[in-house]
Amino acid sequence: MPTPWQRDLEADGAKFERWLCGKLPEDAELRLSPLQAPQSSGFSNETLLCEAEWTEDGRHRHEPLVVRIQPIGYQVFPEYDLGLQFRTMQRLEPTDVPVPKVLWLEEADSSVFGAPFYVMRKVEGRVPTDQPPYHAGGWMHEISPRERREIWLAGFECMAKIHSLDVDATGFAALRRPELGANGLAQELSYYQKYLEWAARGMEQPVVEAALEWLLKHQPTDEVDGLVWGDARIGNIIFYGTRPAAVLDWEMVTIGSPEKDVAWSIFLDRHHSEGIETPRLEGFPSYEETLAYYEGRSGRKVQHLHYYQVFAGFRFGVIMMRLAQQMAYYEVMPEEQARAFEVNNTVTRLLAKILDLAPPGETTASGSFS
Repeated sequence: MPTPWQRDLEADGAKFERWLCGKLPEDAELRLSPLQAPQSSGFSNETLLCEAEWTEDGRHRHEPLVVRIQPIGYQVFPEYDLGLQFRTMQRLEPTDVPVPKVLWLEEADSSVFGAPFYVMRKVEGRVPTDQPPYHAGGWMHEISPRERREIWLAGFECMAKIHSLDVDATGFAALRRPELGANGLAQELSYYQKYLEWAARGMEQPVVEAALEWLLKHQPTDEVDGLVWGDARIGNIIFYGTRPAAVLDWEMVTIGSPEKDVAWSIFLDRHHSEGIETPRLEGFPSYEETLAYYEGRSGRKVQHLHYYQVFAGFRFGVIMMRLAQQMAYYEVMPEEQARAFEVNNTVTRLLAKILDLAPPGETTASGSFS
């Protein structure tokens, strides 16, 4: 099956051009640049880039486009709702949360890319890197401490805007899953418990299993649910200078405690520094200052940061299992090494540290976030 590194971009480009012609006026005279697959496309989704030019109502149009394709083959998540991501950004367009302009969604015709896809307008700017983690390398090393501070805090400003939205008024009520639990946390724990069973395939996962047991035992009971971005971090924001131009990657959007987003972003930042034994870059505010900034912008008090950091590590640990299996499936990593990596990686080691557990067994495998 096609993957980001095996797709025939020339053949798919011709099919996509024919499909796009069907979305435009008959006399549009479309010209499409060759499709390109960015290096950052990753394992959990597929992204293609191109530029389109056409004539509409006598005017010349030029649109840099981004195509997001539902994963084909070995999926990271048990299910994948591409339409949800498209509709999430549609619903956010009228708000003050910056998102790309989504243009077309194709869920029925798999003849173009072999899977559902959507098209959105490309947003100019740059994203803090995961490979290498931004504390270890990349363009964040080339800017000033003041700029790093502004970028980091801008991520929490975006979160505050997301968390202030009325779930029902903005059309996100359908994200509630009462069949899984009484509130957002119970629903998420139920979902990830099933995800863990599916991903583990009967293999023992001592750190992740201990984290789940702890999470079930220590659930907060004093929370109010809101809209949760899910993959909240500066690595999912396009920055123009130091200001957010677009908030990306809504595949884990859900209903729950907004503290889940705050803790996920902090856990990922710890992973990109402490987790890989690299100092945080100069200019990044302390986590205490970060929380004060978020609380001031959101009007919410963060009361359960430790709990939701454990939850972040647990979720990420489950995802890493599937990433390890996927790397073995596509022969990016030898199978024996991948099986060891499922249990012992930068995520599970940091999670063990946070829970004051013995670290997982020694292995030579090293992890990076995709």
